Amino acid sequence: MRLGTRWEFGAEPPASVPADLRPRIAAAEAAHEGEGAGRHWTLTWLEGRPIVELDDGTRIEDAIIDVHDADEDW
Repeated sequence: MRLGTRWEFGAEPPASVPADLRPRIAAAEAAHEGEGAGRHWTLTWLEGRPIVELDDGTRIEDAIIDVHDADEDW
């Protein structure tokens, strides 16, 4: 089990935030520049995958794409 964490918008993400999500967090913060006062990010784990969400609902997560399902018709 992995524990989540919270940190303030604009602050350096904690060490537990995966490195591949950090540039995406920075990009989201740049898009919300000047709007982040008092907001916080929350890192949670769902089935072993990291999900980072801002208080306003902005969500960053790893997409898992199964190449074997790409040609299947449901």
